[in-house]
Formats: sequence, structure tokens, C-alpha cells
Amino acid sequence: MLEIQGIAVSQGIAFANAYCLKEPDLSYEEIKVADVDAELERFKVAVMKTKAELQEIYEIAQKKFGAEKAAIFAAHLLVLEDPEMLAAIEAKIQTGMNAEFALDEASNMFIAMFEGLDNVYMQERVADIRDVSKRVLANLLGVEMVDMNRRLASDVIIVAKDLTPSMTAMLDTKYVKGFITDIGGKTSHSAILARTLEIPAVVGTKNATQDIQHGAPIIIDGTNGKIIVNATSEVSSFYRQQQRIYNEENEELLQYRSLQSISADGFSVEIAGNIGNPEDAEMVINAGGDGIGLFRTEFLYMERQELPTEEEQFQAYKSVLEKMQGKPTIVRTLDIGGDKNLPYLKLADEMNPFLGYRAIRISLTQQEMFRVQLRALLRASAYGNLKIMFPMIATLDEFKMAKAILLEEKQSLTNDGYLISETLEVGMMIEIPSAAIIADLFAKEVDFFSIGTNDLIQYTLAADRMNENVSYLYQPYHPAVLRLIKNVIDAAQRQGKWVGMCGEMAADEIALPILLGFGLNEFSMSASSILKTRAHIAKLSKQQLMPHNERILQLSTASEVEEYVKNNLLGLS
Repeated sequence: MLEIQGIAVSQGIAFANAYCLKEPDLSYEEIKVADVDAELERFKVAVMKTKAELQEIYEIAQKKFGAEKAAIFAAHLLVLEDPEMLAAIEAKIQTGMNAEFALDEASNMFIAMFEGLDNVYMQERVADIRDVSKRVLANLLGVEMVDMNRRLASDVIIVAKDLTPSMTAMLDTKYVKGFITDIGGKTSHSAILARTLEIPAVVGTKNATQDIQHGAPIIIDGTNGKIIVNATSEVSSFYRQQQRIYNEENEELLQYRSLQSISADGFSVEIAGNIGNPEDAEMVINAGGDGIGLFRTEFLYMERQELPTEEEQFQAYKSVLEKMQGKPTIVRTLDIGGDKNLPYLKLADEMNPFLGYRAIRISLTQQEMFRVQLRALLRASAYGNLKIMFPMIATLDEFKMAKAILLEEKQSLTNDGYLISETLEVGMMIEIPSAAIIADLFAKEVDFFSIGTNDLIQYTLAADRMNENVSYLYQPYHPAVLRLIKNVIDAAQRQGKWVGMCGEMAADEIALPILLGFGLNEFSMSASSILKTRAHIAKLSKQQLMPHNERILQLSTASEVEEYVKNNLLGLS
């Protein structure tokens, strides 16, 4: 039996076999072959096997994701059928090269040629050639390519070095019961999506991909960050019992699904859900959410070859607004850059991408793309209670410019006869310390604030939240972070504006009494946390919490804050 400790990022307990997404060993030796015909036949067999694999993946992808997202696999099939590339490889084999070396030589030649062309389409084919060549090479070597796009037939727990947001969003939760990664932290996007999908996840294990064999039986404890491989019967029995307790507690929370979000002394708040695509809205509705506090629109732009059209975006936003039936829905405009990139935008590599060209900075410089999104949002506003939010605002000029562009598009659409909501609110995220410090100035211009604590914490403490080496500095209760949050709430209240929070701190049980006492109006989180948070707030009294505000803000360290909350605030009602 092997125990592995990682960072608990999504609660729950699951039992399944490991599905390891490891980079296969595709090393080989360059050798001179004696039987050229046999080597040519070996290569042709590998190509046929690869073609069959890609055809199967393409058909599955079409059914699961639609023709557009499956197009990448159609492109891969075309690479395999390219007569020039196949002829180049076979010609090298005929000189006595082994198939592996001939494949590498020819594919690298085509890659270099396409990379040098001043043609975006041809440059994009480079990735297709690399992927297909890798798969053919694996078949030549007899190495199995573990592929998430293959049909799963039994329950599994994914084990990977990391999972990108798009990979996590594509997980089939019918069979994927949890996942484990070597890297990541509590606020990595894969962790956030795990909570959205309501599957247990443990990240930051460092060596799970080395320590866990494909197919090994695993227990994942997403509540305590533990993984047990090849558990004894006694350990399995213990975790079966823990799983039952966890499930029973979740059943008890269902009574809060139809209740209002009110503190013990009658203070009303909104408990909303964060979503990444239109389908996620169902989870928020099923959890009894008061609305959507964050719709991350970047997932409409990912896993495709070009920007989404205005009509595609309009339909996506409209579908969410209609599903929410008048409940508030906050849509964040495109927030790419940092750890989220769109290959077709050809953004330059940066030394510090989280501090670089991202989010509103891209939107304000690539205005045609921004205007298309704003037009789609404005058109959709007639179908529900829409609020638009700009991300990564650092200066007042940025917000004013973004809002001015929005108003220009609103006027243009109105002139064209479109119906636009008259109650549309426009707000901004507070993620950058500069914005939090001058919140009093912003409060005069915005309709609302939404505090994005995931980024606010990393910028305040100068600690990359994706870097496990400095994960100890991700401190939601740090006095500097709490003072910034209090400053934002106070500034908004003085102007009669409301404040929400869409970072992971909004569902933190230690942070909840602090935030309620500060006067936060809206808490937005993964759908799986909504009922637990509503139950927690129902036991807290805002009037009894408020007198503790000044004392909390005078504490020196995050650990002092945590200890103070546990000793003085939890259980106040």
C-alpha cells in the first residue's frame, strides 16, 4: 500500500483504477535495416493502425462535442493521407533508414518548411504534423498512447502531470470519478473546474505520475488531499465509511436548496455560482443558486481554430440567461493571457504573463474582437437579468474606455432596431491592488464590484498561485488582503453600490464570517459549494460579527486571523 499526500482542492471520496496520462517513452535507436521491404510494411501497418485510432477518436468527438470541435481530428487524418509526406518517409526507408528515424527526419523537414511560410493556415498544420507523427511513432514502437478522447468503459481516476482548463472541462464524469496531478494549487483552473464538476481532486502531489501505475486501484480523498494506492481491506473499509458520511452530509444539505440566503439575524445575501460554459448553468440551478456570479467566457474561445462569431456568442449568452429565468447573471468579458492562451491570436511569449498583456488590456487594443463580444452580450441582455463585468482593471481610464466602447455598441444596436435591456448593470473585477486602493474613485463609475480573490491574493503577496514552491504565500486571511477587501466594500457602500466576490475565498468557511461581518453582498462559487455556504451563513449573525471587524483588521498574520475566527466567530448566531 502506498499513501501520497497532495493539496485537497475538491471534496469527496472516490474509488477507481488509475488512468495515467503520462508522456510515453518514444525513444529509439537509429539503425540500418537489412530488409527494406519488411520495414516499409512495418511502417504501413503503423499508419493504418494510427488511421483507425484517429477515425475512432474523430467519430467519438463528433458525437460528444460536435463537428466543430472534432475538426482537429479530421485534420489529423488528412496529414496521414498526405501523399508527399508519406512518399518522403518511404523514400528514406528505401535508403536503409529504420522507420522511426525516417518518420522523424521527414516530419521535421515538413515542420521546418511550414514554420517558415508566411501563411497562418500552413503554420497551424505544424501542430497537426507533430501530433500525428507522435502517434505513428508510438505504434511503430508498440507503445500505447493513453488518450482522454477514447471511449471510457469503466470508472477511472485520472493521473496526470497537469490538466489544462479545456482538458478538465472535457472530462466525462460518467466514468471520471476524480483526478490527481503532480502540479497545481487550490486556485489552479483545473481545481476550480473539478469543484464545478463535483468530483474529488488532489493536486500538487509532485510525483504521482511516477508513483502510480496505469490501472492501479486508487482511493482519492479530495477532502484531506490523500491518495491511497493498493489499499488494504481495512483502509478500504474506513474510506467506504467516510464516503457514506460525506454523502449523508450532502443529502442533509438538500433542505437548503429552496431556501433564501439569509443570515441568522435576517441579513440577505446572494449565493451564486461560477460557470465556464452554458451547460454549467444547470449545476447552479440544481444547487438552488441565487444567480451566476461569474460566467468565464474564455471557454467559448478555446479548443477552436478561430474566434467565435457574434451569433455563436449571442446564442451561448442567451441560452444561459433564459435558463436562469430572471436571476442575475454576471458575464465577464474575455479574460485570456496568463495561463490561458489562444494559439490563433499569436500572442507573444512573455517573461511574466500574469503581469503582462492579458484580459482587458487585450480587449482594449484588439477592439474589433472586444466589440463583437459586447454586441453579442448586449443583444442577449433582452433575454434575462444580465450584468457585464470587465476583468483585470488597474486604472480608471481602462474602465472608462471599456464602458465607452460598450455604450457605443449599445447605441449602434439600438439604431439597428435591437432591444437592449434598460436595467443592464456594468461593473468590474477587483483583482489588482491598485484598483482596491482607489475603490472610492471606481465606486463613482461602476454599478458593482466583484472581488476576484484568486488573483488579488497572488498580486498582493507577489506569489504565483500556480507555483507550488510558493503556495504557502496563498493566504486568503493575510491582513493586507483583508484590509483591501474591507476598503472595497466600504467604498462601494458609501456610493450605494453592491459588492460580490467570485474568487475561491467566497466559499471558504473561515473567511465567510469575516466577509459577512464586512458587509459583502454576494458570494459566488463552484455550484458544489452553494448549499454548504448557504447552510453556514444561516448559522451566522451579521450584527454579532460586525463588532469584530476592527480587531480582525489589527491582527498581524494570516494564522492569527484563522485562530481568532475559530475561537471567536464560528458558531455566533
